[in-house]
Amino acid sequence: MLQTHILPFCSFFNQLVHVKYNSLGRTSIQKSGEDLILLAEWGLISSPVVLSIACCVFYSHCGNLAVLREKTFDRRNSGWFSWWNKEEPHTWLAKLVGMTKLKDQVCKSWFAPVGSASDYPFLSKWVIYGELTCNGSCTESSNEISPLYSLWATFIGLYIANYVVERSSGWALSRPLSLKEFEKLKKKQTKPEFLDMVPWYSGTSADLFKTMFDLLVSVTLFVGRFDMRMMQAAMSRVEEGAKQEDLLYDQFSEKDGLWFDFMADTGDGGNSSYSVARLLAQPSLRLQVNGSMLTLPRGDMLLIGGDLAYPNPSSFTYEKRLFRPFEYALQPPMWYKEEHIAVSKPELPPEVDELRQYDGPQCFVIPGNHDWFDGLQTYMRYICHKSWLGGWFMPQKKSYFALQFPIGWWVFGLDLALHCDIDIYQFKFFSELVRDKVGENDSVIIMTHEPNWLLDWYFNQKTGKNITYLIRDHLKGRCRLRIAGDVHHYMRHSYVPSNKPVYVQHLLVNGCGGAFLHPTHVFKNFNEIYGTSYETKASYPTFEDSSRIALGNILKFRKKNWQFDVIGGMIYFMLVFSMFPRCHLDHILKDDTFSGRLGTFFGTVWDAFMYMLGCSYVSAAGAILLLTIAIVFVPSKVSWKKRLLIGILHVSAHLAAALILMLLMELAVETCIRHNLLATSGYHTLYQWYRSVESEHFPDPTGLRARIEQWTFGLYPACIKYLMSGFDVPEVMAVTRNNICKKGMDSLSRGGAVIYYASVFLYFWVLSTPVVSLILGSYLYISINWLHIHFDEAFSSLRIANYKAFTRFHINSKGDLEVFTLAVDKVPKEWKLDPNWDGESKEPSYLQRFPSKWRAKGLHQDPVNTVRIIDHFVIEQKEKSDSGLSNGSFNQ
Repeated sequence: MLQTHILPFCSFFNQLVHVKYNSLGRTSIQKSGEDLILLAEWGLISSPVVLSIACCVFYSHCGNLAVLREKTFDRRNSGWFSWWNKEEPHTWLAKLVGMTKLKDQVCKSWFAPVGSASDYPFLSKWVIYGELTCNGSCTESSNEISPLYSLWATFIGLYIANYVVERSSGWALSRPLSLKEFEKLKKKQTKPEFLDMVPWYSGTSADLFKTMFDLLVSVTLFVGRFDMRMMQAAMSRVEEGAKQEDLLYDQFSEKDGLWFDFMADTGDGGNSSYSVARLLAQPSLRLQVNGSMLTLPRGDMLLIGGDLAYPNPSSFTYEKRLFRPFEYALQPPMWYKEEHIAVSKPELPPEVDELRQYDGPQCFVIPGNHDWFDGLQTYMRYICHKSWLGGWFMPQKKSYFALQFPIGWWVFGLDLALHCDIDIYQFKFFSELVRDKVGENDSVIIMTHEPNWLLDWYFNQKTGKNITYLIRDHLKGRCRLRIAGDVHHYMRHSYVPSNKPVYVQHLLVNGCGGAFLHPTHVFKNFNEIYGTSYETKASYPTFEDSSRIALGNILKFRKKNWQFDVIGGMIYFMLVFSMFPRCHLDHILKDDTFSGRLGTFFGTVWDAFMYMLGCSYVSAAGAILLLTIAIVFVPSKVSWKKRLLIGILHVSAHLAAALILMLLMELAVETCIRHNLLATSGYHTLYQWYRSVESEHFPDPTGLRARIEQWTFGLYPACIKYLMSGFDVPEVMAVTRNNICKKGMDSLSRGGAVIYYASVFLYFWVLSTPVVSLILGSYLYISINWLHIHFDEAFSSLRIANYKAFTRFHINSKGDLEVFTLAVDKVPKEWKLDPNWDGESKEPSYLQRFPSKWRAKGLHQDPVNTVRIIDHFVIEQKEKSDSGLSNGSFNQ
């Protein structure tokens, strides 16, 4: 009979189990054996959840009725659709009535009990019985096994079988794969393993707490005390700076021309970082400009301007957020090993004798402030002691370098560390290089991580004195261009021609390599550095778009930063902790008019505020702490008076909201108590209801419950009783509140106080989290659009992966530098394996026509098809004037 009634459902559930197992297995095989085991364990955990849901759904629809059958089940009427009488007219009403019959058929036939207890004498004392249905009072107890118990037993059997199968096959999941098997499984991977954008406002991220700790240690230890740059200089084996092979690279100097790329601030979200890396890896990009097609070949050199992985430098962030997207975009050589450590760079491919002969793309990287959080340890290990970033060869040995390019062009890659300036050893090397190597008519590009011209203007400060001295007194007008990242947008400023000397012609910021977006409109008034006037030539996004994007702080802050609820709810609860409970609030609703009730309500809010100031300890301390944090949170560019005013207004909004929410919650609880909806029968109301339903609908003629209670020494009903009290939070809160209001807080034990405040916190946390996010988001919007402060905080909260860009340079045969900035407005979120890549030959990836593994699911969304030029200008190479300073020229 078990097979007759339960077999259809068993078959269905078994299919579900196989589908779940196969889908989990296939997905996890693409990852590793360890991931397979983890997913199998997840399947074991999910099975009891499925069991509980199935039993609850069944009970809610069918109950626990015992169906007494006086005759053998007639197979002619046992069809799955026997409820449908074909002779009845097929009207909508008839079909509606038929659905009710279907429900009865399911409950009484398909999931009918497996039989009576007399059919299974051995199990008669260990089963749950069904509830009898009869007219009037039933004279005898049920002898039919509960259909709910039958369903539960069936599920348990399937669960045990599933568990045994998964455990017995665990050896196959965890055994090491051969290289051939690994390559075969690797090709079956259907989507890339990208990480999301870093949640900067997360209250649960261990990475962010580690970042804060690393930053504190770095600022305390490395700024002014220990500097890895000094260590690099001390370990150099060559005395004369201008001859140091570890710092000067001239493998491209004899070419007739050169293409090279610049990007910065990558290693955040996988989608955005890979989008830029995919564009950089393409053999060429074809773009339409003014009705004609323009082809831009891949750069022979890739320059990366720091901040390689967020939020902090570690093996995990470098491997997952930096190396993985670049390896997907352009694969390293087949013989490359991830664990390999390069001790004698450059480690050239076997068929190449010297660096000049290598014709593949190369990469040079300077560190950013985020790379310095651990004292440059991770950067040194992954950049200076590894030879490949994906398919880009990395010959560099130190964190700063000089590159000699064709036709008199140079690139100085400077390491500013956390000092926002170069150290004395860097200054010595570059100043001697300018004196001995750089010609009078040569042109220099200075690459730094931080655009100090923008940030110094914004924060009203002066940094980079050594850089300024190098540019003004040593280069003397030969610095034609400065490029930097750190600020995650694109902006270009060009000098305004005048009679004054021009030390730098163009200032370019491009930090759109993969990190979250920064605004542009807060920097639109920048116009001077080194005594030279500049004007904005290009910005991406535009000032109008940047201002509009900031509105997302009001609309999307909580959606983008839901983890902030943990901190926000705790802060609000701390602000009102001392005000719970607020007794005797019935006077608020006694007024006949709405305005009168509103006035009384806010009067009570004011009384609570005064109580906090005069009598509370926890709430007052929380308010003072929050005020201190809010004042310090305001950027230092604002005067102390304005910082104090902004902090007070900000905290006042949060405090008022917390008090209003507290009073609304207390008023709701008191109203429920007055209408006998809560606090009617003590702490265990839910358990008493459960026992009454259990005794009514689940008969126990054999005394099974009493035996279990005896064998467990009373733990069986006690655990259920107190667990139900834990789930009946409103009742616990209301009963305890009544006791406090009648007898005072002193009547409550310490354990009772903990239970009360915990129950209050749960509901208050749910009420407060949307409000705290709304107020903080509104504060950030007002700050960025009205006050032009918090440009970092207001846009990191939005975690925008779109608006990504890089800059491609071309030194042509005349010695002019053509500059193209290419951008993608919208980054794809879904990728699929590129069939063209899958069919490529085994030659080096940089020789392949389709070097990138993934492409967007929609071709119209792929970065290769959506990329566009947002800025183009030319810096002409020509002789300097007698003064040694050049006004140059540019075309846009």
